[in-house]
Amino acid sequence: MAELAQYRGTGKRKTSIARVILRPGDGGTWINGRTIDEYFPRPTHRSTVLAPFKVAGLEARYDLRVRVAGGGPSGQAGAIRHGIARALVEADPELRVPLKRAGFLTRDARMVERKKAGLHKARKAPQFSKR
Repeated sequence: MAELAQYRGTGKRKTSIARVILRPGDGGTWINGRTIDEYFPRPTHRSTVLAPFKVAGLEARYDLRVRVAGGGPSGQAGAIRHGIARALVEADPELRVPLKRAGFLTRDARMVERKKAGLHKARKAPQFSKR
């Protein structure tokens, strides 16, 4: 029965939402049907995704399966990191303190501000004309 153990976490960042499933294993990654190297070519995004495992000291202990949608690469990497941290806390509540201190359990609420009527962008006003 221990093989069936799996831990779920939902992560969010900007407009990205990641559904994360952790299963005890050898550290295999699967993100939307691809490996982490294929899905995130940039090393910064890969290190962002795997940061919770590093803080918890659990590298290559869990297999990672992720479904992520919305946003761009940075938002998706942040959402996956958030989901992994939540799933690790579900797996071992003792990890809550180090992950919280690292800031991985906090949802980063920064989003793009909506465009307002009469403005060019969210806050950029049309150029003032005296005449």
